[in-house]
Amino acid sequence: MSNKFADLIKEKKLNPKRLLAISVELEKLRPVDRAAKLAKRTAKAKIAAGKEDKNAAPIAKPRSGRPITPRAIEAALAGKSLTGPQKTRMLKAVNALLEVKKAPAVELSALF
Repeated sequence: MSNKFADLIKEKKLNPKRLLAISVELEKLRPVDRAAKLAKRTAKAKIAAGKEDKNAAPIAKPRSGRPITPRAIEAALAGKSLTGPQKTRMLKAVNALLEVKKAPAVELSALF
């Protein structure tokens, strides 16, 4: 049985192992992400202590630190259900590989 994800992988000649590798690079936590998590944690502690700062700047959302797993790729190729964050990580990895191949990026609806 064929699905959109498997068809796109075959059509664009993308290697699932490269998807895994590029996902690790995309989702890896960087110092900026760790600083954002720390700022969020300290802001939460200040609110709990009653020392809320009204002038605090909004905190940017950090990377997840969780790459695609081989199990998730197998599930996507088999047409099984995936969670929303897994689909988003797959989309980021596929678009990064397509960018390397100088191909246009795809939408989430084209994958799943």
